[in-house]
Amino acid sequence: MLLQILELVGIVAFAMSGALVGVVKRLDLFGVCLVGIFTAVGGGIVRDLLLDIHPPSSLSNWRYLGAALAASLLVFYLHTTVTRLNREILVLDALGMGLFATTGATIALDVGAAPLASALIGATAAIGGGILRDVLVNEVPLLLQRDLYAIPALLGAAVLVVAHELGAGQNLALVLGTVLATGLRLLALWRGWSLPQPRTPRED
Repeated sequence: MLLQILELVGIVAFAMSGALVGVVKRLDLFGVCLVGIFTAVGGGIVRDLLLDIHPPSSLSNWRYLGAALAASLLVFYLHTTVTRLNREILVLDALGMGLFATTGATIALDVGAAPLASALIGATAAIGGGILRDVLVNEVPLLLQRDLYAIPALLGAAVLVVAHELGAGQNLALVLGTVLATGLRLLALWRGWSLPQPRTPRED
């Protein structure tokens, strides 16, 4: 039950952040909803395809699509208010990333995936929707920029897997992994942390 609730929260968070990008790009109603829905369920679809779950749970459970559509519509019609909540949207996006990383890893473990594969699949679920969002709006995916995004997702998923292997309860493992991934992402945003880039030769 907790797993489903956390997945829904993550879907709403990602849908709002994705739809807001669509609003900023001045897409129409269909475009905003499409970007919001793909951001929300894209990572889950990739996760389920990797785990050979057919059809993907995001497409077979109306609650997931309904929540993503409702959140996208909310952003479209209230975007002037939502845009002023940019800081809150970043928090929601970080929370969605942490939730998808841990719930994705949990689902992978539940269907018998190996620990390493489960951690990687969890991270993939966390970043997959964002990659689809950026591709749809013709942006360089956040994953390929200096922003710390994939690493917090991978660490959160890894913590969940380790906690699971050590015998911790599922709820505790979900909380630990989500808090770590979300907290590290927010800390990186606050402190401006980023990965190093290659040095360019100095011009004389």
